[in-house]
Amino acid sequence: MSKILEQPRHYCTLGAQQSVNAIKGAIPIIHSGPGCGVKLFRGLSTNSGYQGTGYSGGGTIPCTNSTEREVVFGGETRLREVIDGTLKVLKGEIFVVLTGCTADIVGDDVSQVVKDYKDQGVPIVYAETGGFKGTNFKGHEIVIKAIIDQFIGERSPQIKKGLVNVWSSVPYQDSFWSGNLNQIKYLLENIGLKVNILFGPKSRGLQEWNSIPDAQFNIVVSPWVGIETAEFLKEKYGTPYLHYALPPIGAGETSKFLRTVGEFANLDFSRVEDFIKNEEDNFYYYLERAADFFLEFRYSIPDRFFNITDSFYALGISQFLLNELGILPGEQYITDDTPKKYQNDIINEFSKISSTRKFEVFFELDGGKIHERLRKYNLGMHIPLILGSSWDRDITRELNAFGINITLPVMHRLILNGGYLGYNGGLRLIEDIYGNILETYK
Repeated sequence: MSKILEQPRHYCTLGAQQSVNAIKGAIPIIHSGPGCGVKLFRGLSTNSGYQGTGYSGGGTIPCTNSTEREVVFGGETRLREVIDGTLKVLKGEIFVVLTGCTADIVGDDVSQVVKDYKDQGVPIVYAETGGFKGTNFKGHEIVIKAIIDQFIGERSPQIKKGLVNVWSSVPYQDSFWSGNLNQIKYLLENIGLKVNILFGPKSRGLQEWNSIPDAQFNIVVSPWVGIETAEFLKEKYGTPYLHYALPPIGAGETSKFLRTVGEFANLDFSRVEDFIKNEEDNFYYYLERAADFFLEFRYSIPDRFFNITDSFYALGISQFLLNELGILPGEQYITDDTPKKYQNDIINEFSKISSTRKFEVFFELDGGKIHERLRKYNLGMHIPLILGSSWDRDITRELNAFGINITLPVMHRLILNGGYLGYNGGLRLIEDIYGNILETYK
């Protein structure tokens, strides 16, 4: 019997089209039924902070728009027609064919179609991303593996000391992915590393992707997304990796992150510490300047926070709000369909945040069930802060809570280059939380 979810906060495997869009010079080509691509674009771009079409997104994405004809007679001929048209109209450094449910169920030999074009010198790969295979988190890693396997391929690494590949925010699923990746690149380069950030405006596109095998190591900055990629690269090229499960937000955790990376990479200790000192001085200058506000705030301060987010933000924000702002945790709802094999690890990460405060963590995809639990939560005299999505605006008003739209769908904010990671990200999060509170009570 099928399960109906109320207010889902992620999309199907084919949502990986947005990961392709986030790579400079990459063009997605969808072999699917009509409507799939535009719906995913609206969900993962328009409804993720209005991030726009870009060069090859939205209505620009080539699609076979498979119908009953392709189901009955096969869709390979139609796929060739679309690839031919794409090569004539769109200029790309790499073309990525993504399959939808129809193509995967029918069994079209997409690999052979793509091979025929590769034999002609076309830079093209394919990934089987039928929506029934899982979420767009899974699709993201399927696409990464496809590009590495089929485009970069087998070769002996030429290790470049200090070069690292970063695997972290999932483009577009994380509405702040671009700003977050930019911040990670900024932090790591300032302690002496060369960074392949791979997605977004600070990436060098295919030049970076081609140098993936040459990295000294990989860094996974995420509770679980990216681990399979790092394991794959370790097996394929022998590249070691560092997994930092708790996304660094604010001064305390970011400094800890940089020291961990510095030790792992055997970097110059004094350079790492000098950079940390400069960044911490800047961070605490602004925090101290706001001390009067926090001490004399007359509009009430939230004293219980509830995350209704994916594990990335639930962990990172929980650490920051408790340890640096002194806001106590309520229940934490994780909505990213975390694979069971990683759930205990995430719970363990929550337990490390504080030796005195316990976190109640629930892995729940259904927004309706989350709202019912919130209604039953004994708030007492506490003022709750809900960090969630546009789905959660009604429950926020119902509970007279403060709220901030931080996770998909993000329909009440325009996102440009904002991000919450690092020292600057912590300051931005404080601004956003208390800016919303002031807007509510002024």
